[in-house]
Amino acid sequence: MDLFADEEAENRRRNLPLAARMRPRQLSEFMGQEHILGEGKLLRRMIAAGRIGSVIFWGPPGTGKTTLAHLLAAETGGQLKQLSAVTSGVKDLREILRWARDEIATGGPRPLLFVDEIHRFNRAQQDALLPDVEDGVVSLIGATTSNPYFAVNGALLSRSQLFQLQPIDSAALESLVLGALNDAERGLGNYPIDVEPEAIAYLADLCEGDARRALGVVELAVLSTSERPIRLDREVIRESMQQKTIQYDGTGDEHYDIVSALIKSIRGSDPDAALYWLARMLEAGEDIRFLCRRLVILASEDIGNADPHALPLAMAATQACEFIGLPECQLTLSQTVIYLACAAKSNAATRAIGAAMSEVREGKLIPVPQHLRDAHYAGAKELGHGEGYVYPHDMADGIADQDYLGVDRTFYEPSSRGWEAEVAPRLEAIRARLKAAKST
Repeated sequence: MDLFADEEAENRRRNLPLAARMRPRQLSEFMGQEHILGEGKLLRRMIAAGRIGSVIFWGPPGTGKTTLAHLLAAETGGQLKQLSAVTSGVKDLREILRWARDEIATGGPRPLLFVDEIHRFNRAQQDALLPDVEDGVVSLIGATTSNPYFAVNGALLSRSQLFQLQPIDSAALESLVLGALNDAERGLGNYPIDVEPEAIAYLADLCEGDARRALGVVELAVLSTSERPIRLDREVIRESMQQKTIQYDGTGDEHYDIVSALIKSIRGSDPDAALYWLARMLEAGEDIRFLCRRLVILASEDIGNADPHALPLAMAATQACEFIGLPECQLTLSQTVIYLACAAKSNAATRAIGAAMSEVREGKLIPVPQHLRDAHYAGAKELGHGEGYVYPHDMADGIADQDYLGVDRTFYEPSSRGWEAEVAPRLEAIRARLKAAKST
């Protein structure tokens, strides 16, 4: 019976993808993530002490989140139970937690519960974990590709240690791939392979730190080639590399990071960078209305009166995008992004309203001067409302020398860029006249 079980296990192992077969069996085989696993680093110390509380691994695909979960169990001697948040429900979760309580009650070590894609658990599912995590019944190991600050219940997050995994560097990826090509037991070492060194470096660059993808490409390249020896060169790698799906969650971390990069590139007057981030969003299916709203806001927030044409252009782009739709409206967005990036920049309008709002919120409420008060209703004249008001259009230059606030305050400070540079001297002269009017 054991013989058959061993044979079945071996058959299953042989049919595992290369990335699964090459998964590190002990911590010393794990590559990358030195910022959390290097000597003296927190996760390394936690493992050495055998004190694994609850942790959340956050990082892009193929960086070792699942592998680390299994290594934690192996290094600490705890039993590991695994759930996928995509396919598991509250019932599955409660069954495992019940098992974990029984293990603890019989004196066993604290079990580890690995929840892959934990951000896919809804709030009720995440809440169901809280009591047992708090009581130390299980050590939760969560894995997510989304920013946990957006995607994970705050109460659960506060009870977990967060570790961010980075894309694996090219040198480590090359070493990993070469190890798999030479490993006869778990890898592809039994195949006659003629490896072009430049091809492995090329693969590492293309895979952008994703070890699972790199091993998958190599496996496909080897198994799909009938000639012997198998020649592994750049062309074979390129053909075996399927088009990468853009990692982009329209409501999650990647969404906000790329939007932030777009806005900061426009603010920084770099149209080329702005166009790249725009292309990333368009290719990933970003909501066009969301994009247009962000551009309209930016036109006032970061350009303002340095270029008064920016806001009308952004509004016109919004209307054009609604009228045209995709794919043609990407041309309108491109034109708008280029214009906004190249426009003179000023946040003077943003700072001005911020300063005025601050005064109001601090309770510095200034009464409306009598001559500015509404005088259009019966009895207003008897109250003195509007008395002494000078109509600016009656003046030769359209400016009336009178007080409009009652106190000395300056909120708007025009920049020395674009149209604001032109209006600044005129505004300075007007302010001097209005100030003189206050003292008379």
